[in-house]
Amino acid sequence: MTTSDPDPSVSPDEPPGTLDSSASKGLLAHRGFNALFWTQFLGAFNDNLFKNALVLTLTFGGASQAGMTPEQLVAMAGGVFILPFFLLSAFAGQLADKYPKGLLIRYVKVAEIGVMVLAAVGFLFESTVVLFLTLFLMGLQSALFGPLKYGVLPELLPLDKLVGGNALVEMGTFLAILLGTIAGGLLIAAKAAGSASVGAAAICVAVLGWLSARRVPRGDAAAPDLRIARGVVRPTLGLLAIARQPPSVFNSILGISWFWLLGSCVLSLLPGLVTKHLGGDETVVTYVLALFSIGVAAGSLLCERLSFQQLELGLVPIGSVGITVFLFDVAFNLGPASVGGSELSIQALLATSAGVRVSISLSLFSIASGLFIVPLYTLLQERSDPQGRARVIAANNVANALFMVAGSLLLMGLHAMGAGIPHILGLLALLNLAVAVYIYTLIPEFLFRFICFLLAHVLYRLRVTHREAIPMTGPVVLVCNHITFIDWLVISAACQRPIRFVMHHSFLKLPMSGWFFRAAKVIPIAGAKEDPEILEAAFARISEELEAGEAVCIFPEGKLTPDGQMHPFRSGIERIIDRTPVPVVPMHLHGLWESIFSYYKDKRPFRRIWSRVRLTVGNPVAPEQVSASGLEEEVRRLGGLGGATRAADAPAAIAR
Repeated sequence: MTTSDPDPSVSPDEPPGTLDSSASKGLLAHRGFNALFWTQFLGAFNDNLFKNALVLTLTFGGASQAGMTPEQLVAMAGGVFILPFFLLSAFAGQLADKYPKGLLIRYVKVAEIGVMVLAAVGFLFESTVVLFLTLFLMGLQSALFGPLKYGVLPELLPLDKLVGGNALVEMGTFLAILLGTIAGGLLIAAKAAGSASVGAAAICVAVLGWLSARRVPRGDAAAPDLRIARGVVRPTLGLLAIARQPPSVFNSILGISWFWLLGSCVLSLLPGLVTKHLGGDETVVTYVLALFSIGVAAGSLLCERLSFQQLELGLVPIGSVGITVFLFDVAFNLGPASVGGSELSIQALLATSAGVRVSISLSLFSIASGLFIVPLYTLLQERSDPQGRARVIAANNVANALFMVAGSLLLMGLHAMGAGIPHILGLLALLNLAVAVYIYTLIPEFLFRFICFLLAHVLYRLRVTHREAIPMTGPVVLVCNHITFIDWLVISAACQRPIRFVMHHSFLKLPMSGWFFRAAKVIPIAGAKEDPEILEAAFARISEELEAGEAVCIFPEGKLTPDGQMHPFRSGIERIIDRTPVPVVPMHLHGLWESIFSYYKDKRPFRRIWSRVRLTVGNPVAPEQVSASGLEEEVRRLGGLGGATRAADAPAAIAR
């Protein structure tokens, strides 16, 4: 039986459970997550219903205050909404860590009802002061709710559902933004009853949000003994200090914040893009906003499907490349600016080649944005300390607000210099490319995971059995049979946490790829007769990594299989565990013997492309029970091997 034959350990009617590509399947039936999803959806809907109704009132209602023009008031509105994120994010993060998040969510949604009553009063009496006070209180509520919604997700969902949960939340948020914006515009357009309709709708939605929040589980406090610091500056700086550990979390915050800077700039440019360069009317503005929102929602769900129930950082580079390419394409396909009136409807716009091209590119740009943002949010939740997770998310909110303000200042400066919309979009695409290169140079893990993703799901079809046996935290040693030069990449693709692989020191000295092995924090090793100093340094480094709580993977055969057979395990694993007693997880890798990366003699280019590769994970072995012979026997058992059975024949052995 060849390696591309069906896996007999898996039912022919369904894919392996650990690679179910629909991680969000059943999530909306999960009571706690369902309640959080609709609470967030209704809150985002209400925010944008109110904000768009306010902007249209200021713009077309001739509102003025203290001599300010409607345009100045609209610009001021953005600052009023963002201000609470600077003032209260530190307090919000501490509050969410000290008290049960589910309980606080209910209190926040009760407060939203009162805020929406104030909004109704403001619209009814056409009071700009009351409406701006309402906007500030809405920003305050959002600043309080942010650490709660993202902080409670890991408490509601297991880790293998966290990507799906984040994808659904992002999808729902952007759809709510779109629907709330449209609803606000439609309601306020009803001249006589518009203001009353907006106020009534906002109150009703707030009540529905409160009813949904009542179903969110109360939960337990993450850090009940935390003392809440007073002030603004010092607690905020404290947030950023917490978010810097580990560095991957802080860098994810920077990546998320860059996305919001870029997204806010693009959204600000959309109305001018439509009216001045595409010749579209007001319905086309809504159309391109819909493309953006639906695209991000679709990209979020696509990210969930491509992640195979685990955090897949390899999608982040794909997203960043897509953002750059398609943003460039939008810029290059815009016509010259027109000073005339806009006339084209959606149907007329789509009858033009430029309209079709821009629509496709904007949609793909938005999908790429979803691929970029979901893994970063998931990493933020997974790798932050549970006792300080809400404060880390609050720090993310502060950084997001700072970057969005920077984006507004950047746009103001570019407009003042006379830059046109196509030039600004092109510059943003170039800046995104520069940021991507910087991030992937600073954090090689993203590029490393990208290569692993391509290998496991594009070049091959990786199936993982019993993935959950690999602990997500704490020290552990992984042992596996050794078939090819890429075994370590396949294992990395199958595991959600970073792994330190033990490899022959010569790999780190290769002129072209040595940097890659060093960036992956490979532990170099040599034979006792070859270089005893490197050998001793390897054992010391392995001990250090395990004591730091890392996962280390070794191939106890000590070499690639030259004949497709599994060879005896050496005693080095016993020395490692004697020095640092930790659990050992045995694994068996199958399906790569006839690939171009092995010692298989009959290698024909691309002969084994898209073939099925399987990693079977066994139960952890306690340190006191570890022996080289025992682990070898367990790895053979996982692969269905007996004696000197060839690795390529493992499926047949299992079938028997």
